[in-house]
Amino acid sequence: MRTRPRKWAGSGLLSRLRTLVIVGLTTIAMTGCSSMKPEDFAGTEPQFRLEEFFEGQTRAWGIFEDRFSNLRRQFTVDIDGTWDGETLTLVEDFVYEDGEEERRIWVIRPDGEGGYTGEADGVIGTASGVARGNAVNWQYHFDLEVGTRSFKVHFNDWMFLQPDGETMINRAYVTKWGFRVGTASIFFRRIDGEDGQASHAVGNGTVAQ
Repeated sequence: MRTRPRKWAGSGLLSRLRTLVIVGLTTIAMTGCSSMKPEDFAGTEPQFRLEEFFEGQTRAWGIFEDRFSNLRRQFTVDIDGTWDGETLTLVEDFVYEDGEEERRIWVIRPDGEGGYTGEADGVIGTASGVARGNAVNWQYHFDLEVGTRSFKVHFNDWMFLQPDGETMINRAYVTKWGFRVGTASIFFRRIDGEDGQASHAVGNGTVAQ
């Protein structure tokens, strides 16, 4: 497996993102960013805790669209999560529609009531997350290399745990200077063993078998 240590969790997308960043920086038109706040979801169920959902095996399916809603990439991800009571480590193995494979590792720690911090190669400083109800919002900056130059882009990830407690939907918005560069949509499902069946429920969700 080829590995690229300084790329985003959707690391194989970066070659496409490089072109999209340049287009975004030279385009006057701009799309609006999400105005949602984590507090909007306080009290919703099931309660979403990253260390509960991602402990064990998770599989995800995703697409990446540019700012004009053109489909640029499709991928699947197998995620191995380890929680030791203090730190959540996620080993993410991506496979793209063209056969390219990538690996990315996140180290995430709870930080206060409903808060999280995260570190990964390419992330500038520390990613910050806030959990409220069934939602988690991640915010972080990423050092994106474009040729011999680098650009700092911003990621705004929204994750929503579904009622069964086993399924999560993620929308990730990528911006530069307020310009929408692209959007990733990812569907996550907890799995149990080689048969890929749903594992036990987390939070207050129930499993619909």
